[in-house]
Amino acid sequence: MSTSTIVKLPFIHLKRLSTTLGLYEHAQLDEPRTEHGYCVDDVSRALILLCYETELDDDTDEMLSVFLDFTLRAIMENGMCHNRMNVQGMWTDEASTEDCWGRAIWALGICAVHAPDKARRDRALNGFRTLAQASTPDLMALVFAALGAGEVFIAYPHESAAKNILMTARTRLIPANLDGKWFWPEPRLRYGNGSIAQAVLLAGAALNDRATVNVGIRMLDFLIKIETNGSHFSVTPVGGRGPGDPSPAFDQQPIELAAIASACALAWSITDNVRWLSEVDRAWHWFLGKNDVGARMFILHTGAGYDGLHLRGPNLNQGAESTIALLSTAQIAHRLAAAG
Repeated sequence: MSTSTIVKLPFIHLKRLSTTLGLYEHAQLDEPRTEHGYCVDDVSRALILLCYETELDDDTDEMLSVFLDFTLRAIMENGMCHNRMNVQGMWTDEASTEDCWGRAIWALGICAVHAPDKARRDRALNGFRTLAQASTPDLMALVFAALGAGEVFIAYPHESAAKNILMTARTRLIPANLDGKWFWPEPRLRYGNGSIAQAVLLAGAALNDRATVNVGIRMLDFLIKIETNGSHFSVTPVGGRGPGDPSPAFDQQPIELAAIASACALAWSITDNVRWLSEVDRAWHWFLGKNDVGARMFILHTGAGYDGLHLRGPNLNQGAESTIALLSTAQIAHRLAAAG
């Protein structure tokens, strides 16, 4: 992996979007759009980012606590989860087991293993257990839940609820036709697609199931081939991508690159194949401008990520999802640079 272009980005813009209550979802350029409030989807992403951060200062340590508190507040006793909160601190939606439920399980699973102190790890594990009482019919929610459950089960093998999530994921996420050309569990790619391959990989690794690991590797290789244009990534746009769809297509979202980078980092840790380090590097270079438009997708001095890539250049709004995707990809690339 090339180290010359990998930098440790500041969390200045992430702090700008944060309050003592949560993390604003949207921004107009670099200014938070407070009227849209907060959501578990983004707070959970930020919690994962900070739990993996090795150099927390006082501000980011406090942010980690705020994001953990927010995620725990969203949980109902029956395991369902709220997503949206207004600036007055009131939930504005009905609790569900949709994406927010899966993302909360993912974040709390990571926090239960990687938070910097036992008190926060214990609180996160208790929250994970509450959420894991419920189940979901939604494939992406299951994907996110499996990413948290895998971390928990590897660290705490007695956690039967984590094992149950992984076994369900192993059944539902494997492509139906293992000999087919479209090696994916759904007829179209959607969003955060790398997370699906990562969930299969992690389920296989956690359950000590080499056959499932091999399927996950095949899925990741299939995804990367589809999402590559020449020597650079050209990822699935907001509208999704199916067999025969034209490429490149827009609007491309930074979360796609973060998901690919995370999946490839896991693939490398399992296989020790340096090919996956190169794919992480390529995901990072998408942000640097090695993409379909040749546009840099972030602001170096604040660590803010642009909201999407269009044919004519980036969407200059700097919302939470895109900023966290940028910071996460940089974090992964920085962590693995020495391994290359």
